[in-house]
Amino acid sequence: MKTMYTTSATAQGGRKGRVATPDGKLDLQLSMPKEMGGDGGEGTNPEQLFASGYSACFLSAVELVAKKKGISTENAKLTAEVSIGKNEDGSLQLSAKLQLSVPGADKSEVEKLLEEAHQVCPYSRATRGNIEVDLQAV
Repeated sequence: MKTMYTTSATAQGGRKGRVATPDGKLDLQLSMPKEMGGDGGEGTNPEQLFASGYSACFLSAVELVAKKKGISTENAKLTAEVSIGKNEDGSLQLSAKLQLSVPGADKSEVEKLLEEAHQVCPYSRATRGNIEVDLQAV
């Protein structure tokens, strides 16, 4: 791989601490959701951060694929719903649902965009075979 960009983030205090990037563009309080036994405080959590990154990256992949096909993605929206749960052995596991809306495109076009973008999105490539990802045209 020829590296184009590298970044980092540092967490302190785990799910009840802070996460920040060295340039200060991201500096967030973390808190654990009540559903996971936390206090549900004001902070965000790793699943929300992952969903944010995945949705932005995947929508960019959709836009790339759509441009090659001459499909407008104006006002397109991609929602990444990330879940965390326990496997049968008690270990924690993530899953994701990616919901794409492309105004003016029919459902079959949107489904094709989802499938093709899933092949080129770096987040999808990184998670392939590791977590369940459900693609939905809405």
